[in-house]
Amino acid sequence: MKMIKNILMLAVVTIFAFSCKNEAKAEVKTVEHANDAVAKLDPNATYAKAEFTIEGMTCAMGCAAAIEKKIAKMEGVKSSKVDFDKKIAMVEYDEAKVTPESLTKTVSSVADLYSVKDMKTVAAFSSESGS
Repeated sequence: MKMIKNILMLAVVTIFAFSCKNEAKAEVKTVEHANDAVAKLDPNATYAKAEFTIEGMTCAMGCAAAIEKKIAKMEGVKSSKVDFDKKIAMVEYDEAKVTPESLTKTVSSVADLYSVKDMKTVAAFSSESGS
């Protein structure tokens, strides 16, 4: 009887030892890089440059950066720069995908206090021409 008990105990311990496999499996994650957005731009597109004043910004880190980031995420936007000191935004965009009205709507969607003034299409940004 003692021998059967020992065999049963050994069997139970063996089953528990081999059934609890704690194998860590490698997890694969795909991360989208910021450079992927540049790769999605259409090389055959016609790009325009717009420059406009943004009223209502109170800080460079919060306001200007948030607006710049929101514009940059728009499909068809090649580049965006918001200069807090001059209260100016400079955006290069695909004319087939982005309109001045959609830029205005995007800026005002960041917060109600931002408004776009003096929207104009330019050949070169004012900071590029040296003024």
